[in-house]
This record gives sequence, structure tokens and C-alpha cells, in this order.
Amino acid sequence: MLTYLRFLLATTLAIGLLAATSDQVFAKAAQLAPQQQSQILGSNTNMTLGQPAASSNIRPNVRTDFNPNATFPTISKTAFIDPLAAVIGDCEIGKLVLMAPFAVCRGDEGTPIHIGNYSNVQDGVILHALETTAHGKNIDDRRYSAEGLLLKANNTSFKNGFAIFVGDKVSLAHDVQVHGPAYIGNDTFVGMKSLIFNAKVGNRVAIGVSSTITNGVAIPDDKFVPPGGIITTQAQADKLPARVGSPYETINSFVLHVNQELAKGYNAQIIHKLATEMEDVLEEEEMLQTGSPTGSPNITETNSTNTIESK
Repeated sequence: MLTYLRFLLATTLAIGLLAATSDQVFAKAAQLAPQQQSQILGSNTNMTLGQPAASSNIRPNVRTDFNPNATFPTISKTAFIDPLAAVIGDCEIGKLVLMAPFAVCRGDEGTPIHIGNYSNVQDGVILHALETTAHGKNIDDRRYSAEGLLLKANNTSFKNGFAIFVGDKVSLAHDVQVHGPAYIGNDTFVGMKSLIFNAKVGNRVAIGVSSTITNGVAIPDDKFVPPGGIITTQAQADKLPARVGSPYETINSFVLHVNQELAKGYNAQIIHKLATEMEDVLEEEEMLQTGSPTGSPNITETNSTNTIESK
């Protein structure tokens, strides 16, 4: 079994099948006694066996009069949540998302919050939202559909809507604030220290550093918000220049590549640590069961010593 685990780990790191490997590692861990699982998994807060246990940085929201349900975050096994990041409540984190130190997804007021596959949430980013219900009643214009429609309280799709929806392949750069209701389309870059509140941003948009987008505006697809831009009217949003040909034309592709590689690398470190700790526990268990320092039932300490001396 130990040989198999070593082979599994070496093969995995060589070919980079991160997701498949994590499932196999967890399947092996699930065969262990609960106290052994705890010993192995205790320090790996973003690696789970099924529904994750609460930890200091990944935990359910508290129940309130505007949200009576305590919901645990839903996190892809290939996402990496830094131990110094916080994911609280009804946050959905997609595949290969990287949440860097001090990034926060706080789903304890306006919920749910969605972060799509292959996106990144960099250092100091904050995602939070206004409540979407009050005393059991929905509130108009506080949730978006996954397609970007701002929902009225009586819309049958409201129950499946999002206080914040961040699409796939989105980069939220350092210190960005996204406060719901808010929607950000696919393949969009949001520059450092920018603010998006009560607004919709389309697909393939590039937002320059220190920009503000608010007041119910909708940024059309393929637009460029120059650094320091303040967009508070729809007329301003409609007059924005195209992303193609701007200084930010290709920035998101580079940022996505870097952060996806970081997510893979950090997760590989955790898997290596997990597999090593698992080997140690299994080896200790076999030694206790067989009375052998090697774990083999056919070799005792005395026999191995006599064999060496006879040579």
C-alpha cells in the first residue's frame, strides 16, 4: 500500500492530474479511522472529504432574521483558498480559482455569491452584498441571474439568482471591492483598487486601476474603462472605448495564466504533504498491527537483526 501511494503521488506530480489525484487521495483517507483522518487532514483547511468541516477561514454564516439558513461554502477541490483568505457562508468557488491572502468572500448578508471557473481573487479583494430578502420577502433588484438579468422580487428565477455573480476567467486584482448587487461577465479584468457596486459589467471588459462603477450602470461587452474612470451614468458606459486596441487589451490572458499556475502549484504542495502524512500514518498503523518496525508481518526486529549478523 505504501508503494502504491508513493507511485500515485509521483505519477500525479509528473503528469499534473491534480483533480483526479485529489479524489484518489481522499478515497484512501476515507478508509482510515476518524482519528486518523483528523490527524492527516487537520491542517489542510481547503482539502475535504465530502462536505468540509468548519475551520477558522472557511466556515458557514450565522443565522439572522434576514437569512435563517446557515450555509457552508461550496468549493471546488481544484480551487486554492489561502489560509489567510476567508470564505464564509453561501459562496460558490469554481475550478482552479485562486483566492490569495486576505481575499474575502463573505456570504453572510447578501447571498449567494458565485465565483466562476478559472477566475482569480487576489490579495485584499472583498466580495460582500446587501441583503436580498427581508422578513422572508424578496427585495427587488438585489439578485442577478447567471445570464446577467437583474431580477425583480416576484420573478420565479429570483430563488436561483445571485447577489454577486462573477463569471468564468475573471481577474479581480489586488484590493478590488465588489459589493452586490453586482454582476461581472466572463473573461473580464478588474484593475487594482477598483470598486463595483450596484452595477453590471459585461464580458471581455478591461477595467483600469482605481475605477468606480456604480449607480445601476451596465458596462457593455468588450469595453475599456480607463484608469481612474468613474462611471455613474449609462451614457458614460455606452461611450466607453473598445478594449481591443487599448493598453489593457491582453492583460487578462496573462493574469489568468499566472494565477491558474499558482493554484495548481499550491495545491500540489498540499497534496504532497497530505500523501506524505498519510504514508506516515499507514506505516505506523501497520507497525502496531504486526509488531514489526517495517510493517511486514513476516519480519520481526529479532529476525532482521539475526539475518544481518549471520551475514
